[in-house]
Amino acid sequence: MDLVIRGARVVDGTGGPPYTADVAVHEGRIEAIGRIRAGGRRTLDADGLVLAPGFVDMHAHSDLALLRDPDHSAKAAQGVTLEVLGQDGLSYAPADDRTLAGVRAAIAGWNGPGDDIDFDWRTVGGYLDRLDSTGIAVNAAYLVPQGTVRAYAVGWDDRPATPAELDRMRTLVAEGLAEGAVGMSSGLTYTPGMYADGAELGELCRVVARYGGYHCPHHRSYGRGALAAYAEMIALARGTGCALHLAHATMNFAENRGRAGELLALLDRASAEGVDLTLDSYPYTPGCTTLAALLPSWAGAGGPEAVLARLRDDCEAARIRHALEVTGSDGCHGVPVDWSAVEVSGVVDPAFGAYVGTRLRDWEQARRLLLGDRLRPTVLQHVGHEENVRAIMRHPAHTGGSDGILQGAKPHPRAYGTFAHYLGRYVRELGVLSLEECVAHLAGRPAARLRLPDRGLVRAGYRADLVLFDADTVAAGSTYENPRVLPTGIPHVLIDGRFVMRDGRRTDVLAGRAIRRTPP
Repeated sequence: MDLVIRGARVVDGTGGPPYTADVAVHEGRIEAIGRIRAGGRRTLDADGLVLAPGFVDMHAHSDLALLRDPDHSAKAAQGVTLEVLGQDGLSYAPADDRTLAGVRAAIAGWNGPGDDIDFDWRTVGGYLDRLDSTGIAVNAAYLVPQGTVRAYAVGWDDRPATPAELDRMRTLVAEGLAEGAVGMSSGLTYTPGMYADGAELGELCRVVARYGGYHCPHHRSYGRGALAAYAEMIALARGTGCALHLAHATMNFAENRGRAGELLALLDRASAEGVDLTLDSYPYTPGCTTLAALLPSWAGAGGPEAVLARLRDDCEAARIRHALEVTGSDGCHGVPVDWSAVEVSGVVDPAFGAYVGTRLRDWEQARRLLLGDRLRPTVLQHVGHEENVRAIMRHPAHTGGSDGILQGAKPHPRAYGTFAHYLGRYVRELGVLSLEECVAHLAGRPAARLRLPDRGLVRAGYRADLVLFDADTVAAGSTYENPRVLPTGIPHVLIDGRFVMRDGRRTDVLAGRAIRRTPP
């Protein structure tokens, strides 16, 4: 579609100052910027609107949502034109039948059980082909999930990999990158990925570096051992030469109140030493995960069915409770759990729907819920600190990531609100970021991390992935009480020059595709 966008206030994604211009779109790309004659082309009056590059969600959990929900307004209405999937070390490729069954059970709380999905792929390339074959609402890139790779090659046991198993993991990661993945994720508080030691991770990161990708770790602690966990990932990047992107980089729990400056100093020292690093965060204080993720790592050995067996056994359940409430479970970041801070956000079995929106009372209630809903409940953990959130989002290596889990009756509002919340709350209302800085964080810098040569900026020749919003009114509609409300003040979103949002309404256009990065 040929189009001229008239009189927009262009914020181009570089961090430079805004300017007013017309923008011409031709065959899915930005053809020209300046004063442009329509010449018979369609026009869009953008007076009073900001024109920015489409936003990149650097941490998304839409792996199945893109297949089951062509509308996908949760992201399209926010101005998101690209999501990065395969996060936290667990997703659906590469896998064999056994691995896929275990992963589906383990992350049903994130993505649903998948009974409505035809899992007709087993490789990374096959999954990306499937995204293309069905047509998707927004573009999607993929990270090879290290936990899934370990489950495939080693199983769900808590033990070191054998040399043959390590070779198999290296091969699986290499194949996924060769098929178009942009890097590798790891989930080091989730089983079985957390069973990998530093040496094993290093071997896989060397493969990622060879293919020009990046490592995106959910590291081993965001609580008691947070700084040591960040330092471990930085040392891994330094030792392997692998680019590093820190997933949902936060400093949570009482131990870390006001300590964001220590993290940022650590990052600055690493950058000064030549470590290639970026990070993402969401502009909210609570976290969101599965209730089962809080359990100690030893309780997860053997996979989901083994976990359920331990929960049924009173002696084993007592051991788990002690780890959670007394010593501090590694699944709960080394901090004894405060049940009053754990709010149930979703269940799969409707028989347990009454739990949704309530705070857990004690271990026995949590145990009943885990057993009854077969490890699938999702929860919010109210453990974050606003001063840390603001400090981290100011860092020049920062990007935006929703970590949005779309499942559950009351999901975290970040799934529907992250990008509008940045623009409305943290730019307009609080002034934590300037508008041009924020757009660079949400578009230009993520595209640079993904090494996409023609996305993330408003520049002639670039893909016409664009968002138009009203800087005076843009705001997240989603709240903790009503989390599925779409944002306001974002009337138009285009992908490859085609409107996926027009006048505030979702069109029927499926312009998204799998973004495969070609290895060097």
